[in-house]
Amino acid sequence: MSALDDRVAQVGYDFAAREMEHVRACNLCGSEAHVEAARRDRYGFPAVYRVCARCGLGFLSPRLTAAEYGRFYENVYRPLVSAYHGRLIDAVTVQAEQRAYADELVGFLGGVLSGPPQTVLDVGGSTGIVAGAVRDAFGSRPTVLDPAPDELAVAAEAGMATVAGFAEDTDLGPATFDLVLLCQTVDHLLDVAGTLAAIRRWVAPGGRLFVDALDVGFMMRRRGTVEGAVKIDHPYYLTRETALAYLAQAGFEVAAERLSADGHWGFVAAPAEPREPDWARLRAAADRHLAELWALRAAG
Repeated sequence: MSALDDRVAQVGYDFAAREMEHVRACNLCGSEAHVEAARRDRYGFPAVYRVCARCGLGFLSPRLTAAEYGRFYENVYRPLVSAYHGRLIDAVTVQAEQRAYADELVGFLGGVLSGPPQTVLDVGGSTGIVAGAVRDAFGSRPTVLDPAPDELAVAAEAGMATVAGFAEDTDLGPATFDLVLLCQTVDHLLDVAGTLAAIRRWVAPGGRLFVDALDVGFMMRRRGTVEGAVKIDHPYYLTRETALAYLAQAGFEVAAERLSADGHWGFVAAPAEPREPDWARLRAAADRHLAELWALRAAG
């Protein structure tokens, strides 16, 4: 047993024994033609990673149910990530990394937003570090939405409004925001299409959405294996092409984009009319992605 295996074992999480659900249809295109690409994740859990043959969206199936993911984020997520990296990562220590990310994001937003947002909603906003940086930079009034109570407590202590829950299940009533942030969170969602549709209702007229997604191809190349990019806390795996398709379907027009050094595609998007993606282009991108995946597996 490797040192990593030993640390993960000490977390005591039995993934295979948890309640699971199968994903039959692709969340992006609805296809049921999927390719099985891996049978374990980076932690060594028996997670099955599939890729949609029509559009290239990656996803876990079977995966934890919503209730199981709720318990996972309450009790397991931070200890598991700590075990993987071999150092303590919790609601306190994570703030240093979040501050560096927030500073870079504020610099990017300052160059592409037409004006300072008065209100901001950070979906999956953790301890509120990013929302706080936006508040300090632009004078915004921040609200943080997150499923982790201990992390929301930190945001509340910093004077932010907080909402506990997952974006897919949260009803904010008629509230709208000048800027909605979905920072390094889209991969954690159970329903990307549904969440983006909800966010579209939360973006005020003239407002903007910022969302970034880890490019699964980038991570596979960096780790050197398919399994190295797969983890049970990521139900979905996007590329630039699938991210753009999701935004088009939800009713967003991309105004600016960037690729960060750690492989996240970031998009600033304005509300627009929902439209169908170019499915032929997506199919070609899916074919290229699968070819790269098989080549990587053959090389390993």
